[in-house]
Amino acid sequence: MKRKVLFIAALAAIGLSGCKKFLDQTANPNLPSVSTPQLALTGAEKILADIPNGVSGGGYTNYGYWDGTWATSSGYIIQPAITDYNITTSNFQVWSDLYLNISNLKNLETLAAAAGAPDYQSIAQILEAYDWQQLVDNYNDCPYSQAFNPKILFPAYDKGATIYADQIAALDAAIAAITKNGSSSAPAGDDIIFGGNMAGWLAFANTLKLRYIMRQSNLSNFASLKTELNSTASAGYLNSTLDAEANPGYTLNDAYGGQESPFWHAYGYTQNDNPENNLVRANKYSIYLLHGLNDPRLPLFYLPVAEPTPGPDDTPGSIPPGTMVVRGLYLGDISTSADTNVEQSLSTVGPGLLKSASMNAVIFSAAESYFLQAEAVSDGMLTSSSTALTLYQAGITASFESLGLTDAQAASYYAQPSVATATEQNIITQKYIALNGYGVFEQYNEYRRTGYPTAIPRSADEATLGTVLPTRILYPEVEYDTNLSNVNAEGTIDQFTSKIFWALTTPIATPTPSPAAHRLGNRK
Repeated sequence: MKRKVLFIAALAAIGLSGCKKFLDQTANPNLPSVSTPQLALTGAEKILADIPNGVSGGGYTNYGYWDGTWATSSGYIIQPAITDYNITTSNFQVWSDLYLNISNLKNLETLAAAAGAPDYQSIAQILEAYDWQQLVDNYNDCPYSQAFNPKILFPAYDKGATIYADQIAALDAAIAAITKNGSSSAPAGDDIIFGGNMAGWLAFANTLKLRYIMRQSNLSNFASLKTELNSTASAGYLNSTLDAEANPGYTLNDAYGGQESPFWHAYGYTQNDNPENNLVRANKYSIYLLHGLNDPRLPLFYLPVAEPTPGPDDTPGSIPPGTMVVRGLYLGDISTSADTNVEQSLSTVGPGLLKSASMNAVIFSAAESYFLQAEAVSDGMLTSSSTALTLYQAGITASFESLGLTDAQAASYYAQPSVATATEQNIITQKYIALNGYGVFEQYNEYRRTGYPTAIPRSADEATLGTVLPTRILYPEVEYDTNLSNVNAEGTIDQFTSKIFWALTTPIATPTPSPAAHRLGNRK
């Protein structure tokens, strides 16, 4: 892996932050000979936003399929890697993308130190922590302490828990440095996330730290992290007026591989109005969950379609043909309908998520921040002037606002008995709903940690492997090609039994949809 990462990092330094001379034979006189913290910051932030939003490395679409948010269209070629959980060392990989960007951020740290720009150094540390968490949450153990040492070609793997602890300390250091330095070297327009607002970076770092700590709720030492969690409470948290979103100037232009917002580029439309993704459809699990809670976000998460006239193999329903409804299917569901209109009349990603090609890329939402705080207060981990219930309601409200709904609609919604209390199950279930689309990776992480929401079904495909949902993806082929002894030291990795260090240790019950539910009948 080391050789691969170093090579990619060198290319990244050229492409994103100026030319770094690493081989005399490849020096390009047409590129600038030096870089700056400003150029390095913009490039690293742009890539950082791409990965969770569905572009770089294929994004996290697979987790959305597996966790009941999305299903694959039955009108296209079946995708066995997705519907059968046929996970290999070659699919669903974000390894190189994350290591490449961490390399960019370490380069930013070096440039900032040389330029006497401590705020840039702190921002780099925060963004590295964001990427390291994704590496651990995807792969568990991975090269860390030796990963960027040029003298070590075959870096050993560090434990996921060790990386977590070290990154929490790095976030503490970044918070302390920003608090001490204020805005002495704050960026401006080159910061496409907060525009140089260092209070925003404090809140982002502290909220990311909160995520790191709450993710470890299943561990025996979880209670001991309470003091650590509260030690930086004064830094604040992301909220409805300050969440982490990036925008370098996205526009509806297909040049250079696409200049749209990454979520739009992954799930929206080209400049010629052709769909970017013909596979993603609404999953019945989420449809029924939202419908059962009388949730007005349903037609915003999923695009309503006209109820079709039933074909000869479809069960007639009570919804008149032509009525605009949200229709979906389970993952792995294959319709036997002879009516192609029925098969094609399925909801895709909705208008509340696909706002425009120039929309911001969500990196860390206010809703997630509130739900994390609500759980921490409920568990007695976080001392706050707000109650768990108030924070829980704020999370729901922030989700409603992000979709264009009103605070009054949110209040009416959480007044329902089925939603009203801030139990752990309700907090995580409402977080799951709020993370629809932009946060499918975090949805899946929280499901693996808590088992909520309950009864997410396995794929309906008869060829599906295993008996539970996947617990992780596999290490990439590049590691087996270039760092064999160290990756082999991790043992045999299985997508159903190997788990991230913070995950529930007992299997989570995962029902299989009954055959009768496979048919494309009426949708709510």
